Amino acid sequence: MDGPAPFAGWSDALRAELDADPANPRVGTRLIHADARTRFWELRLAPGERLGFHRHVLDYVWTCVSGGNAVSHYGDGTTQTVVYDVGETRALDFERGDSMMHDIVNTGTEDLVFTTVELLASANEPLPLDIENELGRAVAVTPGVPS
Repeated sequence: MDGPAPFAGWSDALRAELDADPANPRVGTRLIHADARTRFWELRLAPGERLGFHRHVLDYVWTCVSGGNAVSHYGDGTTQTVVYDVGETRALDFERGDSMMHDIVNTGTEDLVFTTVELLASANEPLPLDIENELGRAVAVTPGVPS
């Protein structure tokens, strides 16, 4: 049996947000370092907080510093519930023209914290990002999923 239909259970507001900013390069809640080779991001969400849709085009590595529970909605209409272990680490890479768009909601009872390192020497060009204005600036998070 196939899984649920794409976008099953998604609100109109969530679908609209997905379509509104298809090139959002902010893959964390705070850019903590950027140089000619890398961008280091922190993703920190309190229980119930959500980082909205963002697009990954660069090869990257993430580590879940805290462990915790999350739900992500993906650009292809799938929804995934995940339990992250403390120190869990993954590396993802993208072929030229490939990308991944998703959000993340902290469904746990403690802060959910990741460190993500984007590699600028990837098959794709980085999405435009005003590094000078982004460094150290907190990215807005929202409470829960748009209904």
